[in-house]
Amino acid sequence: MTPEDILPTYDRVALRWDAERDRTLFERAHLDRMLAAAPGLRVLDAGCGAGRPIAAYLAGRGADLTGLDGAGAMLALFRRNVPGARAVQGDMRTMTLGQRFDAILAWNSFFHLDPAGQAAAVARFAAHAAPGAALLFTSGPDASERIGSVAGQPVYHASLAPAAYRRLLARHGWCATAFTPEDPACRGHSVWHARFAPAVTS
Repeated sequence: MTPEDILPTYDRVALRWDAERDRTLFERAHLDRMLAAAPGLRVLDAGCGAGRPIAAYLAGRGADLTGLDGAGAMLALFRRNVPGARAVQGDMRTMTLGQRFDAILAWNSFFHLDPAGQAAAVARFAAHAAPGAALLFTSGPDASERIGSVAGQPVYHASLAPAAYRRLLARHGWCATAFTPEDPACRGHSVWHARFAPAVTS
């Protein structure tokens, strides 16, 4: 099981995943914090999945929302579930969307990439970030590589150590503003917030 197996897996399980996805919106506090920190409402949901509940909630908050996912079956559900949003099939490691966003979200998606893929994604996030943009993503609590499961299918996960994430973010102009490992108020998710503040060089 490798990161390259992720998209075929999500294509196979899309309907079951959407039916079983927890929609209690336990993520709300972190989503609200992201929106409060963002300079505007242009939001990129990278690894948007089927769009419920997170993208639907953000759209309801007035976000000008773009959903990006590499799994076509997931993106078809996203289009149905969040009909007012832009939907793009693509890879967060290589995306070129032709616009910048005030907030970028990678909830339970970024950690399916291996460390090199995560580094590539952080660079692409920076390339799509407006000045002062907010970034929100989930990781593991520390450096790890393991096989988890989604809708009964095995899936790859990887995380860097917190200090390594801070270095990676800083290298691409992001300032980590908060890290909550295994947040008890968020079903044990380890959650990062960052702000896009690249150094000005003369």
